[in-house]
Amino acid sequence: MAYLEITLQVDPADRVAAAGVYEKHKQPFLDTAPGATSKELLVREEDVQVLHGFRTVADAKAYLESDLFTHDVVGDLSPLLKAAPDVRVYDAA
Repeated sequence: MAYLEITLQVDPADRVAAAGVYEKHKQPFLDTAPGATSKELLVREEDVQVLHGFRTVADAKAYLESDLFTHDVVGDLSPLLKAAPDVRVYDAA
């Protein structure tokens, strides 16, 4: 099991829009990203995180290079971001 964690700096006023981007791309991610097992939106006062589950680290890294991520997700989120996302890939022990 592997996780892709993307932390986003989004103004509180834009969080509904960011949640809309998450909802828009959740099912296509689960249906088409190789090795995808889950996707969760985590909201804190200071930021928003999207936690993606994958079967392998290689699947997580491949998703970061996919058109779904680079074109669709990044394209929709870019106007809402205050800073570059913090992207981390974890291998579950």
